Amino acid sequence: MGRHRSAVAAGLLPLILVLVACTGGATTAPASQTPSQAAPPSTAVESGPPSAEPSAAASPATTGATVEAKPVGSIGTKLVAGSNSMTVYTFTKDVKDSGKSNCSGGCADTWPALSVPAGGTPTGGSGVTGKLGTITRDDGSLQVTYNGLPLYFFKNDKAPGDANGVYANWEAVAP
Repeated sequence: MGRHRSAVAAGLLPLILVLVACTGGATTAPASQTPSQAAPPSTAVESGPPSAEPSAAASPATTGATVEAKPVGSIGTKLVAGSNSMTVYTFTKDVKDSGKSNCSGGCADTWPALSVPAGGTPTGGSGVTGKLGTITRDDGSLQVTYNGLPLYFFKNDKAPGDANGVYANWEAVAP
């Protein structure tokens, strides 16, 4: 029994380290989070956010992302994007209008950027009242911004209405 607990603890360590790195301190994951939900999402949009297919990122959209305001679980109306209408988030360590994302490496694995292909532009759909734009990430990809802040998905959101990415330093975006 002790050996099993050690193996479970060792398996959780990488997830804990990523969360600490992205939040700037220790946090407790919501009870709905489990390490088995850790499939990395695709972030190229028109095809939308989180997808279990890694090849989706290799065939990006031809135009851009559509961002809309929709009811998200019990947290109210928030911004969603892509064909799957997945919740988008901002990182409180990003600086408005700086043109830079402060989430990279393991952080970006957990909170992948909402992106558009080169030449693509984001489109505001129903309920979007703020300004959409893009910034160029360090890897050269174009990340969508809302009112000057970069937008991200959360890899453990699996269905429209999920808002599992609300943690310390992470907020679902109000329209």
